[in-house]
Amino acid sequence: MGYKKRVIKGTFITGTKVEVKHNKIELALKKFKNKVKDANIMLELREKKYYKKKSDRKREKKNLAKIRQKYKQEKEKNYH
Repeated sequence: MGYKKRVIKGTFITGTKVEVKHNKIELALKKFKNKVKDANIMLELREKKYYKKKSDRKREKKNLAKIRQKYKQEKEKNYH
């Protein structure tokens, strides 16, 4: 959406851009917050705050898949 990657002299610069129209800063700030939320920037920063071992990341991914599968089965069970 508003999260663009630009190339300047061989380096990638990522950024979010919002234009302020008619001096409505509050509206622009609201749009900026929505773009940040939609792009999952804060979640990404939170995840990169500390180093995680590869095995921990794999275990977490596996556990999330188990939870998704469990909810999917419960949903199908309740649907029929």
